[in-house]
Amino acid sequence: ADANSAALDRWVQQATWIEHLTSDPAIRSNTSVCLQFADRSDEEANKARQQAIVKLLEAEDAAYDIGAYRDAPPGLRIWCGATVETSDIEALGPWLDWAWEETR
Repeated sequence: ADANSAALDRWVQQATWIEHLTSDPAIRSNTSVCLQFADRSDEEANKARQQAIVKLLEAEDAAYDIGAYRDAPPGLRIWCGATVETSDIEALGPWLDWAWEETR
């Protein structure tokens, strides 16, 4: 889980459109990593975009069930637990960037 969350964090650090929901690394989960869209000026548009991203990734068999929790700000929730290979987390970053661009 530590290696997976670190791999995801490396991707988040280079992405301009998304950020960790919790800015303090000391209190972030290393398993269910919650992210939010960096531009939070239009929550309704972000909710729609979140749904579109989730749908695109599922259609491509790239990721499943990664939408943010219902009561969380719009964004993504990535499972980084020990049941996931770090290489899969690393491969997810380009898919996330692709889905973001597709929904612009």
